Amino acid sequence: MKITSQEEYGLRCLMRLARADEGQSLNIPEIAASEGLSVPYVAKLLSVLRQAGLIESVRGRAGGYRLSGTPAEVHLGAVLMALGEPLFADPGYCQKHPGTETDTCVHMGSCTLRALWQTLDLWMRRALDQITLADLLQNEGRITELLRSRLADAVLEVAAPSSLISLTSFSKD
Repeated sequence: MKITSQEEYGLRCLMRLARADEGQSLNIPEIAASEGLSVPYVAKLLSVLRQAGLIESVRGRAGGYRLSGTPAEVHLGAVLMALGEPLFADPGYCQKHPGTETDTCVHMGSCTLRALWQTLDLWMRRALDQITLADLLQNEGRITELLRSRLADAVLEVAAPSSLISLTSFSKD
C-alpha cells in the first residue's frame, strides 16, 4: 500500500485542526505555515476534506476551518477514503489491468489475485476504521499499544529500530 502525498498532507492538516482548542478555527495560511506546505495546496486539501464533511468552514473575522466533530469521531478510514482511493476498487479493478493483448483480463473467471486484493482491502479498511484522530494525537509510542488493544485478532510486529508496524495476520470476521 502506498500513501499518496494528498493522503499524508491532508491527514496532517486534519491533525492540526484536531489539536486546536474546542471551537477554535484555523485559517489556511496558519495551517500551511505550521505544516510547511504551500497555501494553495492546503486550500485544495481543505476543500476536499470539507466536501467529505470532515471539516467545516467558519465565516467572519476569526474564521477559518475546524473539525465537523470531535477528534474521537473522525476515523482514519473515512479520512483516507476522502483523500485517496481504496486499495482495491471493485468493480472496475480488473478492467484497468487487462494486459496488453486483450480488452478484458484473461483471469476474469477465476482470479486468486482479485480475491487477495479484496481480502486485504477489507482487512485494511477494518483496521483503519478502528483508528481515530484522537488516537493519532497520542505520542508515537502509544499508537502501537492502541492498535494492539483495538485489533485483538491482528498480530502486530514492530520492526526495531525504525518503528515500522506490519500487520502479519488478521482473523476473518
